[in-house]
Amino acid sequence: MDKHEEVLIAIRQIIRAIDLHSRKLNKELGLTGPQLLLMRSIRDSGEVTIRQLSSNTNMSQATATTIIDRIEKRGLVKRHRSQLDKRKVHAYLTEEGAELLEKAPLPLQDHFIQRFQNLESWEQSLLLSSVQRISAMMNADDLDVAPLLEVGNIAHHQGTPSS
Repeated sequence: MDKHEEVLIAIRQIIRAIDLHSRKLNKELGLTGPQLLLMRSIRDSGEVTIRQLSSNTNMSQATATTIIDRIEKRGLVKRHRSQLDKRKVHAYLTEEGAELLEKAPLPLQDHFIQRFQNLESWEQSLLLSSVQRISAMMNADDLDVAPLLEVGNIAHHQGTPSS
């Protein structure tokens, strides 16, 4: 097998692992990766504005708002106006949201991060440069994406309703 075929197989294996994890998350909890990420950010931040959430998760405010709308309809998150500054709206987890989050598996990237951080610094740099080179070779290095491992249409991470 040629080396380029081996690289493409490894990329497909990564995509498949992400897809399987996303399906498991959706099947077990009815959540998408971005929904879980925002809920974890709300939990870790306490009451937080959408602007702060989008910054914490590297999502656009439009994407974060769309996702919050969906999980609020499910009763997992509530929003309320700040008493100090009526222009600000804070999000917080409901009791149901907190309970669901406790049952949630770690996102796939958490497992990756733990293993990546256990590597020597030189090996981390080597992997980073290799993946960046692959991204450039696939004309993907200019795509604006969050550091979130999920498969699907990249446009849906930019604020379209399927988040």
